[in-house]
Amino acid sequence: MENRRLSHYPNIGVLGEDLVAQWLHSQGFLILHRRWRCRWGEIDIIARQCSTGDKEAFPKSSQYPIPNSLEPVLAFVEVKTRSRGNWDADGMLAITAKKQAKLWRTAELFLADNPDLANLSCRFDVALVRCVRSLLSQPASVASPKPGEMTLLGYHLSVQDYIQSAFD
Repeated sequence: MENRRLSHYPNIGVLGEDLVAQWLHSQGFLILHRRWRCRWGEIDIIARQCSTGDKEAFPKSSQYPIPNSLEPVLAFVEVKTRSRGNWDADGMLAITAKKQAKLWRTAELFLADNPDLANLSCRFDVALVRCVRSLLSQPASVASPKPGEMTLLGYHLSVQDYIQSAFD
């Protein structure tokens, strides 16, 4: 039997972040950064929610509601990708007070490096993604059946929950 290196397997965390970034874009967000790093840690996705003054700019098939706000919002998004039978409530239990403090400090450094964004309303969102290994033979990539879902590299991923302002 051949020993496979971990590099032979896709990083489902990155796949989950890819899915959430695509989904946010479809919801009218502009993705500013992915995996932004500093000495305090990493923020998975930093996205600017565009003005919702023009309701036609947003898909009507949205699975999760976009708030009725005329002000742009800067969202610092933590993505947790989990398979079935996980131990931490689909990733929510991994967002501890210590993790929140690290995200807060990281966001402060991001805003210090990007003073043009510092006046925007900011929030910390959490995206919970479910990942299931697909048993069916399929090409490397299959078009998403609906927003918030994709099948890629033998895995089916779906946004299970998107929690806006998950913590202060």
